[in-house]
Amino acid sequence: MISLLKSLLVAILSLSLVLLPCAAAAASYSPHQGDYFGYYEVQDLGNGNGDYYGYTEHTTITGMETITGVNDDGTVSANYSYSWAFSNSSGSSVTGGSSGNFAFSPTTFLYVNGTDDQIGYFNPTVWFYIDNSLPERSTFFLLNTEMTVISTNYSYYLPSQDRNVQTIFAQGTSSYLRNDVYGQFTATGTYNAYFDPSTGYIVGYAYTEQDSDSSGNGFTYTENLYVNSTSYSLMTAAANNPGGNPDLMQYAGYIVGIIILIIIAAIIIFAVSRRGKKNPSLPQHPSQPPPPLNIDLTPKQPPVQQIVIKEVAKVKCSYCGALIDSTAPVCPICGAPRS
Repeated sequence: MISLLKSLLVAILSLSLVLLPCAAAAASYSPHQGDYFGYYEVQDLGNGNGDYYGYTEHTTITGMETITGVNDDGTVSANYSYSWAFSNSSGSSVTGGSSGNFAFSPTTFLYVNGTDDQIGYFNPTVWFYIDNSLPERSTFFLLNTEMTVISTNYSYYLPSQDRNVQTIFAQGTSSYLRNDVYGQFTATGTYNAYFDPSTGYIVGYAYTEQDSDSSGNGFTYTENLYVNSTSYSLMTAAANNPGGNPDLMQYAGYIVGIIILIIIAAIIIFAVSRRGKKNPSLPQHPSQPPPPLNIDLTPKQPPVQQIVIKEVAKVKCSYCGALIDSTAPVCPICGAPRS
């Protein structure tokens, strides 16, 4: 019985591994003609020091990326278009836009024929599509930044739909020397990027960059992007627990259930195992009835000595009238013979 219950406990533990969803089980998705996403992006420059103290910039971008076909060599053709509006604290404002065609490899993820207007990168990968079957802790490149998959089941708040959606969450850092209209700066940046687990297409990203030079000049530059329309469905997810692990919260129900099953099995095993053991603090029951007790009824004190008193009848003396024993020959009072 005990071995059977132990086997049951092993089965429960094995079942727990099956019940927990496998995050890396998704098959790799290949882009199809007609796939698309629209996005909204905000770029800000601020927190200036030195020459940039008090200076700010604000840019909003609305764009669209569309897969137009798959070529004979396996590369994917796509079209991009976007419009933007720029303003700064100096009072300048300007608008503009761009559009065009490009191609990329769905296996290396590199741009192979033009880009969607990416400037300043060397042989970059696309920023909007990754291998959706990548497991946690694996790495890939986003433009020129190496990224690490932090979670394959991350709950991301999507502002355009006012809900949390399930995503692949990846993070990476980069550094480079900026040399453009802003000046020459050492730049370090951090990417937090979120992708659809079913297709690998972008859902949103947040990029923060710190720029500084040896003279104390510098600023903070940020980009925040999220999709506002997609050809791929996004799965609703529960809101993240602040400071907690989103994957553990997603599986909390499974974990609690498994723990309860393990506790119940352990209690049953303990109870059954105790049935076959005698309590050493209690005497064992005899297998035969005990022999009869030897009861000694002899008194423990000497017997009381009996004293027998002889009774003698009394008679009156015929001379003096005194009572005398009937056996006395003469009266002890007057000395006359008993008649």
